[in-house]
Amino acid sequence: MDGIRRHRHALANLLALVLPLGVAAVLVPFRSSFANTASALVLVALIVAVAVIGHRTAGFLATVSATLWFDFFLTRPYERLAITHRPDIETAISLFVVGIVVTELAARNRLHHDAAVAESDYVGLIASVSELAASGTPALDVIERARTELIALLDLRACRYEPGLPERSRLRIEHNGQVLLGGKLWGVHEMGLPGPELDLLVQARGQSLGRFVLNPTPGLPVSLQRRVVAVAIADQVGSALRPYLRSV
Repeated sequence: MDGIRRHRHALANLLALVLPLGVAAVLVPFRSSFANTASALVLVALIVAVAVIGHRTAGFLATVSATLWFDFFLTRPYERLAITHRPDIETAISLFVVGIVVTELAARNRLHHDAAVAESDYVGLIASVSELAASGTPALDVIERARTELIALLDLRACRYEPGLPERSRLRIEHNGQVLLGGKLWGVHEMGLPGPELDLLVQARGQSLGRFVLNPTPGLPVSLQRRVVAVAIADQVGSALRPYLRSV
């Protein structure tokens, strides 16, 4: 998935550099009769398209490229990176500023949309594990489903369930999703989960029944939101194991 994303970003960057050149070149035969402000609007529309379907970097590259080729092809003196008329200077500056603003707005809108989609997916994930736990499905099946979901959610190399508590205190994800290392908060959002192993406790009625032993992938960032979802999944496993409390 990361490889596909990188490929898409590289393609968007290439289009951001090439498309403004192509559009500006197409407008060259009409530059004596086509107002420069109209040409700038065409290039702004192109920047908007790149910013919406691409990403922030692609939008910035399209803005710079469009401004340069607008100067080179569509303002006097032609085929030179120089502008002699004040209105053309103002149009070029406006083109650049509008391009930057549009790119930033598109990036923020995309971020909010992605966050909303992710939040919806997390709610659905917790609900599905909860329904499985409440349906009377054998506890081992619930544990296996949770284990699989945790691997995908936290980008783990591996994950296993162990009943009971470890013999000694180990690194673990707290109930609020935070990770403490040496008494200090671990910045997992930037650096990934610490390893090679850490625990995610499974509890019911305040009693610890077991734990998921997580094997993180080094260097992959894991947001607090995803860690909180992982805790919620572990809580659903605790609900499935609740009938076994007396035997623990």
